[in-house]
Amino acid sequence: MDLTNQDVADILAVLDSLPYDELDLQTPRFRLSLRRAPGGGWTQESQVVADPAVVSPAPNGASAAQPQPQAGRVAEADPSRDGQVPVNAPLPGTFYRAPRPGAAPFVEVGDQVTEDTVVAIVETMKLMNSVHAGTRGRVAQICLRNAETAAQGATLMWIAPEP
Repeated sequence: MDLTNQDVADILAVLDSLPYDELDLQTPRFRLSLRRAPGGGWTQESQVVADPAVVSPAPNGASAAQPQPQAGRVAEADPSRDGQVPVNAPLPGTFYRAPRPGAAPFVEVGDQVTEDTVVAIVETMKLMNSVHAGTRGRVAQICLRNAETAAQGATLMWIAPEP
């Protein structure tokens, strides 16, 4: 199921009309937490729980269209990575290394992380989506520059897992 901009606007309008300050929604595919900010807007954190597979067959047996170039590349098996684990963008959007302009980055190369460590934010449709390391280890490489556009599934960084 895909949500349109109007669907999101309708959901936010319903939330604005309710007296609640928080919403926590969890499905088998994702978890979404919303909190009312002091200024009346909403802050958001989401986490993709499972990696859904999307298959788009070509109509009438025609060959599928060639993929368009995307910012940030999806990680492919690379023997030179020596067991490193990619951290991929959960959604397409703008990759941010810090929680706000001028703040220190969430992580730097060489930093120790756990599965739940927030390592970046991907902004999609004005919503900030926290990106978690997903594995325990050290940050080996950060692949995108701050404020660079990332495609869904693009490799944001590599983590060298610890034994």
